Amino acid sequence: MTAQLVSPNTVLANALAAAEDVLAPRIRTMQPSRVTFVVGTQINGVPHLGTSLVQSLSFAAAARVRQRFDTPVEVLFGALDNAPHEVVVDRASGHSYQRAYAHALGEAVLADQVDELYRPLFDALSERLSIPYSIEMYSRQQETELYRRTWLRAHRRIDAARWWLDPAHGVPHVRIPCPVPGCGWAEKYAERTRILLDADHAEVHAVCLHHGPYETVIGPAGGGYLDLATLYRNLVKEIASSTEADHLSVMVKGGDWVFGSTLVDNALTAIGLAGSQLPTRLFCPQVVTDTGAKLSKSLIRDGKAPLPDGSAPWMLDARLWPGSMSEYADRLLHMADVLLADPRHFFRAYSAGELGRLMSQPTRSVTTP
Repeated sequence: MTAQLVSPNTVLANALAAAEDVLAPRIRTMQPSRVTFVVGTQINGVPHLGTSLVQSLSFAAAARVRQRFDTPVEVLFGALDNAPHEVVVDRASGHSYQRAYAHALGEAVLADQVDELYRPLFDALSERLSIPYSIEMYSRQQETELYRRTWLRAHRRIDAARWWLDPAHGVPHVRIPCPVPGCGWAEKYAERTRILLDADHAEVHAVCLHHGPYETVIGPAGGGYLDLATLYRNLVKEIASSTEADHLSVMVKGGDWVFGSTLVDNALTAIGLAGSQLPTRLFCPQVVTDTGAKLSKSLIRDGKAPLPDGSAPWMLDARLWPGSMSEYADRLLHMADVLLADPRHFFRAYSAGELGRLMSQPTRSVTTP
């Protein structure tokens, strides 16, 4: 039996013939020598259906762009190992402290986790579509001279952007974890962090949960670990990704990022970027529950939300897919082809139950007037 996928028309879908049309204006204007599809994921647990969906759509969209525009493509997986591993409250100050996965587990352990949990699907997608990919840990990215110089330039203009990056308080968090070996704790909201900018570096003063006040220097060639609040990190990453004149980076994100990216774009405009300097993004369908809320592993795990009707354990843990990784990749790519072929199917959300149905049966598109 073939599943039918019926989607309503929308203003955006009505303006497009295919989902990748949203990238066409930038590609036709820029005529890049290559296009990189950048997809990031917090590696704070096992991948779930939403993660796999966005990753497979990154490869599938790249393949469509390569075919349509005759342009070399690649996929870059950003593994966000700066996600909080543990959060505690300091009784003396009342401030929250966090320790990132990078500091709690270490680079070698996290690299093994990426190889075990993410690389098999990437290998399968890459092999099927003949699209190369690379993996970059955030810890490695923040060490690069490009990322640090970009942050130093952006932070000089932070007064212009701060209310966009933190509308509630106007203080975008810059966390520089304690540099004492084996520590790595940082104030979650950076209440006592002070940043003094010099010509080519920043001197940071902060307070550690265990070691008290400390100072560190952030420069282009090294220094402390540079951990930024989510919107601020995306601003720096997207500026850094646009430095090559003939290289286009497409930021692939889940649909829940639509609202946050508006704030990032306003922050980018506030610090002086405009027009073609703003990032190119592709927002993928969001996986939602019966209430319309984003499917959240943490809420379900903590008992704050029920497992949605029609869902299955593998949707929260890709390792539980009742079949081979090869079959999982094939099902994802088939579904990606259906979603990308019609913008009505792509620019919308799907319940976990509906995606389970589409993954379990052959699917055809039905266009409504």
